[in-house]
Amino acid sequence: MTTLPAPASSAQRWLARGAFVLAAASAGVLLGFAGLRGVSIGLVGAGGLAVIVASAYWFLAGRGLVRACAAALLVLAPLTVLVLYIRGELMWVALLSLALFLLAGAAGVAALAGDQEPTGMATYDAPPARHPFLVMNPRSGDGKVVRFGLQSKAEALGAEVALVDGPGTVDVAALARDAVACGADLLGVAGGDGTQALVAGIAAEHDLPFVVVSAGTRNHFALDLGLDREDPATCLRALVDGVETRVDLGLIGGRTFVNNASFGVYAEIVRSPQYRDDKTRTTLSLLPDQLAGHRGARLSVRVDDATVEAPQAVLVSNGPYGSTDLAGLGRRARLDRGVLGVVTVSVANARQAVGLLHRGSRRGLIRFTAPEVVVDADVAEIPVGIDGEAVLMPTPVRCGTVPGALRVRLPRNRPGVPAAKPAVDWIRLSRLALTRTP
Repeated sequence: MTTLPAPASSAQRWLARGAFVLAAASAGVLLGFAGLRGVSIGLVGAGGLAVIVASAYWFLAGRGLVRACAAALLVLAPLTVLVLYIRGELMWVALLSLALFLLAGAAGVAALAGDQEPTGMATYDAPPARHPFLVMNPRSGDGKVVRFGLQSKAEALGAEVALVDGPGTVDVAALARDAVACGADLLGVAGGDGTQALVAGIAAEHDLPFVVVSAGTRNHFALDLGLDREDPATCLRALVDGVETRVDLGLIGGRTFVNNASFGVYAEIVRSPQYRDDKTRTTLSLLPDQLAGHRGARLSVRVDDATVEAPQAVLVSNGPYGSTDLAGLGRRARLDRGVLGVVTVSVANARQAVGLLHRGSRRGLIRFTAPEVVVDADVAEIPVGIDGEAVLMPTPVRCGTVPGALRVRLPRNRPGVPAAKPAVDWIRLSRLALTRTP
């Protein structure tokens, strides 16, 4: 059942009107205090930003002299803008105008906040686990398992703990299956998102609750579940005093993922043997050929009736990411929508890179929401980054979602997921501002 936004309040309407007043004041400051020079402020600022973005692209896509010149431009462009403002005695005008415009944006965000889809996922009480089984990776997250004493704390709460500390590769899925066969009634992981995904798939297969312990490096899944990422030990309270919610699971070639699957540039770079030893140097070395299309497969992405040819990067997420930043990859407000998020990026030159600033290039960045996506290529196998782990998969690669497949056990007391801030849509804002108070 779809939840409709609540009717706009009087406060929202006045905030929308205030946003337009502040935006007009921002433009008025430029024209009133600087006259025609005020127009130059905006043009110089916009031009400087475009040069910075173009230089960043040239730095990533070029080598040798081109990369060196691009690095110089990255430094000189903002300095040049600053000097022009100061010499023209327009610095204070530019700062005041920018402040008013930022206030207009803040008022617009506040006005539109009431139109956002509710972010809280439904929870229900859950009894304590009788035979919980947790997989812990002592090396994950710079040793959080050891630093926070997670093994001893979990065992004190009645959990059986299996440490995946080698030597050699440990079959985490086999550990989880054996635990289920021995009577485990809850599975959990203290480790990275890749390990979380493997064990989550086993839990979903047997309809068992799953506990996420935020002991990884980035803990994206834990963030979107509203868990405490600073103190992973608090996640263990879910074993004895928890609630449950149901979330979707992503599927790719029969394998589950909880966050995302990436194709193209990122997957190709992560696949390199040198990546683990020197990530920065390896990335800068391989990017020029990747961006120019001289290396890696030519991808084709099919979503419903739409097809995107030859994107350089594709991200398929278990639930769509928010859209308030440039790439739309902030976080997921909900994990129970029953759809995938799809983002394709194609930046073949500096002009298209600049176009990403306002999403003016239809080819540059395209977003979809769909229950299924197919990624094909001109080769039999392509590298895929599944929750940060690089694997080779036969093409075409089908990605789907299983709505509500995973029972997640959460601690009753947790920070929660902060409300998403909507992007300022001036068309919607104008409708809201023109709505009469009933």
